[in-house]
Amino acid sequence: MKTINYLRGKTIMIGCFLLVTISSLTAQTSFTTQEWQEDLRFLQKTIHEDYSFLFKKVTAADFDAAVEDFYGKIPQLEAHEILVGFSKLVASFKYGHTLFGYWEGVVPYHQLPVVLYHYDDGIYLQGVHKNYEKALGAKLLAIDGMTIEKALERIRPVVPAENEQFVKAYGIHYLTFPEFLHAQGVLKTLKNNIVLTLEKDGKQYEQEITAVPAERFPRRYGMVIPGEDWLESRDLSETPLYLKHLEKIYYYEYLPEHKTVYVRQSQIQDDSLQAIPEFYDEVFDFIEKNEVEKLILDVRLNGGGNNYKNKPIVTGVIASEKINQTGNFMVILGRRTFSACQNLVNELHTYTNAIFFGEPTGENINFYGDNRPVTLPNTKINALLSFAWWQDKPQWENGPWLAP
Repeated sequence: MKTINYLRGKTIMIGCFLLVTISSLTAQTSFTTQEWQEDLRFLQKTIHEDYSFLFKKVTAADFDAAVEDFYGKIPQLEAHEILVGFSKLVASFKYGHTLFGYWEGVVPYHQLPVVLYHYDDGIYLQGVHKNYEKALGAKLLAIDGMTIEKALERIRPVVPAENEQFVKAYGIHYLTFPEFLHAQGVLKTLKNNIVLTLEKDGKQYEQEITAVPAERFPRRYGMVIPGEDWLESRDLSETPLYLKHLEKIYYYEYLPEHKTVYVRQSQIQDDSLQAIPEFYDEVFDFIEKNEVEKLILDVRLNGGGNNYKNKPIVTGVIASEKINQTGNFMVILGRRTFSACQNLVNELHTYTNAIFFGEPTGENINFYGDNRPVTLPNTKINALLSFAWWQDKPQWENGPWLAP
């Protein structure tokens, strides 16, 4: 009897522990209408008192009107719809560094196991989980019956984007979140089994894909890293220069047939193997001592970092008589060129004879960056609000992006 009672006691204790644990987890994701509304008022008050300078692309009056509309709807909304509502409010400032922390997981969300890329002729499945190999490389035509053009239009207000290049680079993944798709009216009901209309090899077909709890898929610079479980659509038999040695933040290669040095730098951070000043000392030393006429700096993948580390790059170009000549220095931009790298290309545009190629950047020329977390009192979700104004150009030279 003692043994039975002991086991029963242990079972009750374990059961109670599980109930407490489950209740604790539920408490983290289940909030009352009043708690959500209090968080909304807190965010509104904080923005007006401490971040009113963000009212540049949206007026305070329009922001407050959106807050009042959202406040009144909260009692009828599910948790994921409220999460998206907060995301949309913060995104209305239209600065890429100012965003709502949906990824913190306070409100669980899911993700389709695909990686999208927006090419000139449409959106394609650049990478997929091995379970969906048939869909690899297919063009995405519709989500749950809604055309991809309409779906993009619906999801656009949630993306904290400064321009359409940012949407292509960083915002496109919102199309893979069922909770966001439902809240924005792309899905009629919230579900994880979603039918995509695809086109491949001249044929249209439908593919059902099951979303999984959100996780960090094996991606680097927005593209899938192929492996045992993940597939990439690119022909892997040959690697273009800008995708070589992606394990390194930067590298250079001499192209003797063109008398050109190619540099790919994908962050404004020191690589663990060699700091930025030493790397560019080596690059410019090689240029001076060898038969080099041109330098290509490729920053199409560069989403920024620490702009105080830009100086050796800019001064190195200025000091090189070989390179700082019209036609001898080329910079490749892209949709992921953002943040501290926007500062870099601004400075190169102003102080060197660079010629720019590629795509427009994903950031305004002058912009608000460097955010601080504002923690909502009830849900503890962070709204990341920018506080630093970076102005590399006179205000009359500001623009939506730096273009080639």
